[in-house]
Amino acid sequence: MTNALQSGPGALDRIQQNFLAKAERRLLTWLCSRMPQWVTPDRLTLAGVIGAMMTFAGYVASNWGPDWLILAIIGYVVQWFGDSMDGSLARFRHIERPSYGYFIDHSCDGLVTLLILAGIGLSPFVTMDVAMVALAGYLLLSIHAYLSARVLGEFKLSYLSAGPTELRLMLIGLTIMMMTLGYGPGLFGRWSGFDIFVGAVGGLLIILFIGQTLITGRRLAHKDAGLL
Repeated sequence: MTNALQSGPGALDRIQQNFLAKAERRLLTWLCSRMPQWVTPDRLTLAGVIGAMMTFAGYVASNWGPDWLILAIIGYVVQWFGDSMDGSLARFRHIERPSYGYFIDHSCDGLVTLLILAGIGLSPFVTMDVAMVALAGYLLLSIHAYLSARVLGEFKLSYLSAGPTELRLMLIGLTIMMMTLGYGPGLFGRWSGFDIFVGAVGGLLIILFIGQTLITGRRLAHKDAGLL
């Protein structure tokens, strides 16, 4: 759901430098040209939320068997489709609603992220406290992106050459590893290898937030000094 181009009256400069950006854009344009008229951006946004609910249900149900993780993987695909297509279709059909789209899109982003990471924390593979560290890291970086959009007019969609699509692929790979390796006592006491991985990702996101905050703060200080 990171496809809104504008926030309020001013156009945003989208900064998207992830590995799959160009290939994904070509695929989305191809899909947009083939979408029936009854498929609307709002329905696609709803599909993205439903996909996240499927992922949540798959992780929770994995307490009764790892085969339920297939539902979580399908949910990621559905969530990618709805999330990536809603803004793309609006732009393709020239029916953008900048303020509405930006607000609804990113409000749903927060809910989707909560559903996915809460589901992971409720699975038998990752403890809830570690999942919440990852949630905090993702939301902090999202807050930075939204604040930068307001004060710089730049909407950064990727960090370290990775964006939402790469993150979904990483989570799908993690889920496949869960299905393959199962769960049990870890090498690190109460924390399994999955805990270490998810916690490390969360820690990296928090470090990125701190680093980006310092960089943006320095830019704003120079910008404001030039106005004096």
